[in-house]
Amino acid sequence: MITGELKNKIDGLWDIFASGGLVNPLDVIEQITYLMFIHDLDDTDNLRAKECAMLGLPHESIFAGEIEIGDHKIDGNQLKWSTFRDFPAGKMYSVVQEWVFPFIKNLHADKDSAYSKYMDDAIFKLPTPLVLDKVVTSLDAIYDLMKNSDDTDVRGDVYEYLLNKIAQSGLNGQFRTPRHIIKMMVAMMQPKPDDVICDPACGTSGFLVSAGEYLKDNYKEEIFFNKQKKDHYMNSMFFGYDMDRTMLRIGAMNMMTHGIDNPYIEYRDSLSDQNPDKDKYSLILANPPFKGSLDYDIVSTDLLKVCKTKKTELLFLTLFLRMLKVGGRCACIVPDGVLFGSSTVHKAIRKELVDNNRLEAVISMPSGVFKPYAGVSTAVLVFTKTGHGGTDKVWFYDMKADGYSLDDKRTQVSENDIPDIIERFHNLENETERKRTEQSFFVPAEDIVANDYDLSINKYKETEYVPVEYPPTSEILAEINELEMEITKGIAELEEML
Repeated sequence: MITGELKNKIDGLWDIFASGGLVNPLDVIEQITYLMFIHDLDDTDNLRAKECAMLGLPHESIFAGEIEIGDHKIDGNQLKWSTFRDFPAGKMYSVVQEWVFPFIKNLHADKDSAYSKYMDDAIFKLPTPLVLDKVVTSLDAIYDLMKNSDDTDVRGDVYEYLLNKIAQSGLNGQFRTPRHIIKMMVAMMQPKPDDVICDPACGTSGFLVSAGEYLKDNYKEEIFFNKQKKDHYMNSMFFGYDMDRTMLRIGAMNMMTHGIDNPYIEYRDSLSDQNPDKDKYSLILANPPFKGSLDYDIVSTDLLKVCKTKKTELLFLTLFLRMLKVGGRCACIVPDGVLFGSSTVHKAIRKELVDNNRLEAVISMPSGVFKPYAGVSTAVLVFTKTGHGGTDKVWFYDMKADGYSLDDKRTQVSENDIPDIIERFHNLENETERKRTEQSFFVPAEDIVANDYDLSINKYKETEYVPVEYPPTSEILAEINELEMEITKGIAELEEML
């Protein structure tokens, strides 16, 4: 969570927009996102130049030489944040409005790319040179604070705090999945360079960005030196769908800023007939919205044949199984009701996971993980699509702490089960002897079947009761009498003093 000076700086930035007449939260976030993207382009270009120098690879700066913008040829250096931020307010405004903004709108050569698609209708809305000058100065101060922060995920927290300012964000399900939970799920799934990865409710592309970062950290040589795998990583590995164009625009810019040139980020209602994907992906990472109920007429008939329900969380689980290829894996977040709901459809989707595919893990998370947006209890499900069963036992883990306090403040604390979850998940052979009184344990599939396919950890967790010996009743009564005598004596002494 954002606190202290950084929070005050962001609030101050918000006030600058308000003083300039921009009060719609979505407009403000869009404009901030554009400017952060422009800032990041400069930083990323410099970073890539250094990385290429270290790897001995050629690098051509996107700001190199003269750049054509309309009928004009502009010195590319003037389009860099580090250059135009030092211009007088009037000149800076004309440069950003007339040159920099058209430059970022046409930055991607592929006009069918996600980036081009969602930048086409982007509009520069800052009203005056003075407002732009104040915003640029304020953003520079915010970036300085982010660089000096000990929090490795401060950029994600800044986005979270900005999204928190959209009044409807919690209602629309557009709140950000905490970055440390995303990283945990990615680390559990360990994406490979030949994976095809999808998030059917991608929002700002947090899962896709984190998967890309994991691959860069763990498969750098394969991704950057193998031409075929590099092309796959840049152009055909990442797929994300959402129904909010603002989120898609932020997501496309987020992916490009993280070095993924051409992800397939598409406007699509994943649960409708707009989504034809079947047996396509090798990895799905998602936190789908739990909006309650949908109308049957907007849900794909294919999904309704399998799962006749209006509940989005159940429909998305059915969708994941349809979209995955055989052998494909999924890690997704579900509300607790999915684990123990007693309706026919709830039981049917759990039966499908256990009997017809391979359910591998259920990680129960505490209810404070999504605060301050929501206090709902959730779990992470990990499964592999087989189409013919394969669940012999399921690993359960009772997460009690995620490294942050479980109240609305979400301040950092020392208790954190996430490293233990990742370590144990990748060494499940060591879990077989653990008892159900411990924090993690295996449950045989037959026990789950016998319990109506209930996947809540409390159904299987055993509590160890330690007997407590109390003194005899006579001793307790004697102590009470002694205390009563002392009280009576004290009252008598008080009365004498009066």
